[in-house]
Order: sequence, then C-alpha cells, then structure tokens
Amino acid sequence: MDAEAIVKELRGTYGTGKTKSYEWRVSQLKALFKIAENHEKEITDALYSDLSKPELEAFIHEISMMKTACKLALKELKRWMKPEKVKTSLTSFPSSAEIVPEPLGVVLVISAWNYPFLLSLDPVIGAIAAGNAVVLKPSEIAPATSSVLAKLLGQYMDVSAIRVVEGAVPETTALLEQKWDKIFYTGNGKVGRIVLAAAAKHLTPVVLELGGKSPVVVDSNIDYKIAVRRIIAGKWGCNNGQACISPDYIITTKENVPKLLDAMKQELEKFYGKDPLKSGDLSRIVNANHFQRLSKLLDDKKVVDKVVHGGQRDEDNLKISPTILLDVPEDSLIMKEEIFGPLLPIITVNKVEDSIQFINAREKPLAAYLFTSNKKLEEEFVMNISAGGLLINDTTLQVALSTLPFGGVGESGMGSCHGKFSFDSFSHKKAVLRRSFAGDVPARYPPYTTGKARFLKALLNGDILGLIRALIGW
Repeated sequence: MDAEAIVKELRGTYGTGKTKSYEWRVSQLKALFKIAENHEKEITDALYSDLSKPELEAFIHEISMMKTACKLALKELKRWMKPEKVKTSLTSFPSSAEIVPEPLGVVLVISAWNYPFLLSLDPVIGAIAAGNAVVLKPSEIAPATSSVLAKLLGQYMDVSAIRVVEGAVPETTALLEQKWDKIFYTGNGKVGRIVLAAAAKHLTPVVLELGGKSPVVVDSNIDYKIAVRRIIAGKWGCNNGQACISPDYIITTKENVPKLLDAMKQELEKFYGKDPLKSGDLSRIVNANHFQRLSKLLDDKKVVDKVVHGGQRDEDNLKISPTILLDVPEDSLIMKEEIFGPLLPIITVNKVEDSIQFINAREKPLAAYLFTSNKKLEEEFVMNISAGGLLINDTTLQVALSTLPFGGVGESGMGSCHGKFSFDSFSHKKAVLRRSFAGDVPARYPPYTTGKARFLKALLNGDILGLIRALIGW
C-alpha cells in the first residue's frame, strides 16, 4: 500500500471537478445502496464472523440504517447542495449574498470495529454527498467486514475517487502521514489523540467520534418493566454492550435498588434464558484482548464481590453473560474506564437529584439517559448535563434520527454526523458576496474628510437621520 500514491491519484481525480457534479454524487450513492441491497447475506455473514452479531441486530443496526442514510441523501441532495441566500446590509448596498457549500477535497475515514459496516459507510455517504474523494480505512479488528467492504466498494464504486485501504497500525500510520482535507475518526480517545496530533501537522480539520461512560439515571416513579426492557435493549441488545452509546452505569437511589434489580433479572432471563452464554441473541466479545480487558475489570479486588447478577464467562467462545454489579467503589477500574462490554455497575445515591452532580464531576459522556415521570427533574437534567446527546425514558434511539446531530463533546469527541450534519461535516460553507458597479460610495475612498467621516459613521451605525444630515451637509 502506497499511501502517498493513493492520495495523489485521488487529488488528480478531484482536480478534474468530477466529484463535484450532482450526477456523480447520485451515481455513487446509488451504488452504495445497491451494495446493501444486493449483498445483505454476505454482509450479515461477515458481521457474524467478526462479532457473532445476531442476524436481526445486524440488519436493524447496520444494514437498514446505512440504507436509510443513502435514501435520505439521495432525496435531499439537491436541497443540501443549493446555495443559501442571506441578507445584506446598507454597507454593501446594492448587493446579494449567499453561502455556497463546497466539498473539502480528499478526505480520510477511519472506522471502528463494533459496527464495522455502518460506521464505515455512514460517514462515506456524507463525504460523497458533499462531493469529496474518499479513502476508507476499515478496522482490522473486524477483518471479515473489512474484506467485504474492500471487495464490494472496489466492484461498485468509482475507484478513481473512492478507495478502501485495509490493514492495521502500519497502514493507518502511513495514511495519517499524508495531507488530507478532513479526517473522520471513530474509536477511542487514545487513538483519537494520535489522529488529532497527526492532523495538526497539516492543519487538517478533524471529526472525532469517541465514547465515554454514558450514565443512566433511574427515578422511582416509572414503569419498571418498560424502563428495564429499554435499558437492556440499549446495553446488551446493542452488540452486547460494545457500543459507544450503550449505558455504561446506572445511578439510582438506595431505596429503588431492590425493585430495579428484580425487574432487570426477570427481563434478562426472558430475553436471554437461564444460560445466556448459550443465547444466539448476544454478540460475543470481539477478540481475546478485549475479553481479557473485561475480565480484568471483573477480577478487580474492589469489585469481585459486587456482582449481583451474571458474571459467567466462556473464554473459548469469547462470551460474557449480562452482568450487574452493585455499589462498586468510585475508584475501581470499572468506574474509571469506558466498559464497552456486557458489565453494568449500579451506583446508589441518597436522592435522585444527586445524580446530576455525580455525572458532572466526571468527563462529559457521549450520551446520558434519564428515566423519570418528574418533569422538573427532566428539565434540570437537560439544563445541567453536558453530553453529546440526551435521551429521556429510553436508550440509544437518538442515533436513529437523522434530524439530530450525532457527536460528542469534550472527551467524548468533536464534530457531528448523520443526515445533513454529515454533509455539512464534509463541506466548506463558502461566503459569496455579489455587487454591481452601481451605487459606488465616494466616502469610502481617501482623502478622508470630515463630511465623509460623518457619512460613514452614520451609515455603519444604521443612523438613517444622521445619514440624511450628512448627505445634506456634504
């Protein structure tokens, strides 16, 4: 893989103006849709190979969402590309002004392993819609999906402008040494800092979709069955907890714990049976390294006796059952690191309002969730919790709405994507002001007289009466 040669080739294609045309963008978006439409089984099989991802989960969370993003871009592309007319002022009269979205150029998308199909192609859809040439670097931790992406994009897409580069750290490092017009990275904060440092050398703008410890606050005045089912769906029903917006820990009151725990145990057994390690509806841990990382969190002497449900492990098959821990110490490993797996600690507070202070004492999460029927608490939560996104009385569904930006804040990332937000992330909003040769104002030119000064001050201050006086006295 010659990263420099690839970038040079794509810059040559971009320089022809080919990718800027509406027709090219539409053709490539349609090609992406055909990939998902014509190769569903191949994609599903790859996702199962990489993660043992259940077929329905693969379709709903990856293939269907990717197709929806394609359809939205095709439907809205003309409107997104259309210049936005804006107002002018007396200062530039007579004139017209507009904001023209233009592609940034040649962009790099570095994807993650947990949703390796969706998280690879969702930003690529935005980059193509905006008219860019693109290099996609899928995650080597999901090798089957990476291979399928390389093969199918090579077959369906315009390879003079859209390329897939497979590989691991050496290939990613070589790509990051090149000059890009934007880098879109999805992953963890450690690598995010490496990406940001590499981009800084070329003043390249970056979108970082990271993660963090996404809290779930559970009040007592709720429908427990519905709330618990939604928490389970967001935690274990999303890649068995291997998702950046999965609930990372629960905060509730001491009095609320017995009822909450009882409801969670009942619903978990309904969903995954008495032996969840044998369930076909739970993804496995992606690889041995991550299995050991999660085992280390469980084996921490500070939490080893805090498991109140689950905890079973099958190292040979890389399976860990849905596990709940109660009252883990704040200084334990499991509360310091993003869990990214099927472990769910419960933290207790004296009153539910204390949860806001607990969350704010930590880094800003990618998502924060609240289950309550108390409108005042809901308002306080929305007003006082800083996170990439908030969701009241459910989990993870915010990612499904293209009308909402998806992205982090602080340690959980920068920039956003989804729908038009993806288009905007890969576009430069170019300011364009147009004037005629009429209406030239001599007062803007030297020599600067007292009369000209009075006129210009009145004009810039919007003082119509002063403007008239200055014109009369000039």
